[in-house]
Amino acid sequence: MREAAETARLMDGVYRRQRHFYDLTRKYYLLGRDLLIDELQPPDGGAVLELGCGTGRNLIAAARRYPDARFYGLDISRQMLETARTNIDKARLSDRITLIEGDAANPAATERLGVPAFDRVFYSYTLSMIPIWREALAAGAARLKDGGCIHVVDFGQQEGLPGWFRNLLFAWLKSFHVTPRAELEAELQNLAQKTGTDLTVRPLYRGYAEYAELRKAEAAGQDGAGRR
Repeated sequence: MREAAETARLMDGVYRRQRHFYDLTRKYYLLGRDLLIDELQPPDGGAVLELGCGTGRNLIAAARRYPDARFYGLDISRQMLETARTNIDKARLSDRITLIEGDAANPAATERLGVPAFDRVFYSYTLSMIPIWREALAAGAARLKDGGCIHVVDFGQQEGLPGWFRNLLFAWLKSFHVTPRAELEAELQNLAQKTGTDLTVRPLYRGYAEYAELRKAEAAGQDGAGRR
């Protein structure tokens, strides 16, 4: 609880001013977000959760792309949620996007939403900012419906790019309390084994980013009818 409060204060401090121009700048280096949205493909009437929703940019884009689904966003920063609510109101999507303040690493944080389980859970450049990011992944898996899928996009380890670029980027990201997770793929493999989910991982843009899906099997007696 104390760690969550400290993280909330840190994020509010980082984004108190940045939230006003966050989306204008991040589109140039948070690569792969639109690919994740393309891959969501929620079922009609499905529930989609973003853990670490920030300004609401992804939720708005996804809600426009999938008009028959409902969307939910959680963030620990009250400052970012204020901006997200404003953006969602402007997009006239308040009836389909619900926001909640909470810790992404706490599986009970979304209980107030009244959704027992979600068809899709996604993390977009969030795990590199959450101190206890492994717990955040596990929390999302705990709220995933049978037949559902977790989608992740975040910074990779820049394997196919020059070393100087990697060093410069990582130093710059550190100033924003962002740490690309070298152990991300290994942790996803571990989570897949624990939860019985199927994992696919692929590098993007010569390792600049990493995209992953964890897909949970349908429960016995379900055939996935009505899914896209």
